Amino acid sequence: MSPLRSYDAAAFARISQRLLAEPESERTLQSVVDLAVDSIDGCDYAGISMRHRNRVETPALTDPLVAQLDGWQYELSEGPCLDAVFVDDVLVIEDMNSEDRWPNWAPRAASLGIQSVLSVRLAAGENVVGGLNLYSKAIFAYDEDQILTAGIYAAHAAAAIAATGEIGGLHTALQSRHQIGMAQGLLMQRYQLNEDQAFQFLRRISQDANVKLHDVALKVLAEAKSNGYLT
Repeated sequence: MSPLRSYDAAAFARISQRLLAEPESERTLQSVVDLAVDSIDGCDYAGISMRHRNRVETPALTDPLVAQLDGWQYELSEGPCLDAVFVDDVLVIEDMNSEDRWPNWAPRAASLGIQSVLSVRLAAGENVVGGLNLYSKAIFAYDEDQILTAGIYAAHAAAAIAATGEIGGLHTALQSRHQIGMAQGLLMQRYQLNEDQAFQFLRRISQDANVKLHDVALKVLAEAKSNGYLT
């Protein structure tokens, strides 16, 4: 599979369908990490950190190296995958050799050849499922476009994970995607845009205004309704 563009809505739809087609939790988790390496440019290894009350574990990974990298984080109680689960939505390490936020873990990761990390929270609605950890052997592997791509991918992955265990979380994620799709369709019709152009338009507003993509879609739909374009 070719690396994704952050606005490639059709590709994300295909990935979502493929993940949701997995009926069992274990197979879904493995599909999430396998597709992450195939789909996100710069990613060499991937793993999922799952929270079970106060304990965190890695139930799916693409290489034994991930188990070592994640295990050190759990042992030391520091690292980007833990912070993605408990502290912030997105954590990025551009150059492991100069990383000082996790002073005990970073040198160990560098010793295994890891130079960049992108950790993204997996959340379905208000429910934090875990974190998706993308490890790279290259310095500065993840630019802004790839970070946004990983965030959108994580939203689809979280919905698929929720489908195996929490229908409520899946319903929220699906409703959000439906509303984004409605906003895309409205823009396509009103401004004669294609699917990719409409999604890129929404993404640009989201980035410029620092507002979630779902909230941008809701605003587009609300304005269309107030102007009589949507009933």
